[in-house]
Amino acid sequence: MKKFLFFAIAFFFVVSCGVLNKKEVKKMENPHVIIKTNMGDIEVELFKDKAPLTVENFLRYVNEHFYDGTIFHRVIPGFVIQAGGITSDMQQKETHEPVKNEAGNGLLNLRGTLSMARTNVVDSGTSHFFINLVDNKRLDHKDDTPAGYGYCVFGKVVKGMDVVDKIAQVKTHNVGMFRDVPEKDVIIETIILEK
Repeated sequence: MKKFLFFAIAFFFVVSCGVLNKKEVKKMENPHVIIKTNMGDIEVELFKDKAPLTVENFLRYVNEHFYDGTIFHRVIPGFVIQAGGITSDMQQKETHEPVKNEAGNGLLNLRGTLSMARTNVVDSGTSHFFINLVDNKRLDHKDDTPAGYGYCVFGKVVKGMDVVDKIAQVKTHNVGMFRDVPEKDVIIETIILEK
């Protein structure tokens, strides 16, 4: 009887630890989002472990449905596709305050990575992001000077790179001050955080 009781307790302990470990592993995993477009879905892993402020900023916009109905407004084959707050009538939606640039996190602007767009000011990124179509070494962090700071990588396409490449092939034109705008809208219908 004592032997049976010992094994029963041991089994319960092992199972309990297994459940706890699964929960802990789940907690440590990076979040995934689905960018649903009118040309197909793109699944992205967000590197919360390497770019926590940038991911938190991005998810804030996702949770507010900020990106719903916006377009990929900049498409440059062999470089990037960019989106993040421009509507089909080429109006910029109002954004939150800029986020600290985390480009020095060791991640590189490789093909398929998601990066924070910004102006010439280092810490000016808000809602705009781009997906690298090729390895863009010139966008990587080199040093802490304004010229060398680079663009923060905060995610990577894990499914739907064919959709990204399809978007990269659309015909573009200039609209006012905007260049490389798709002639037919490439619309972000919504971005969903996977539970």
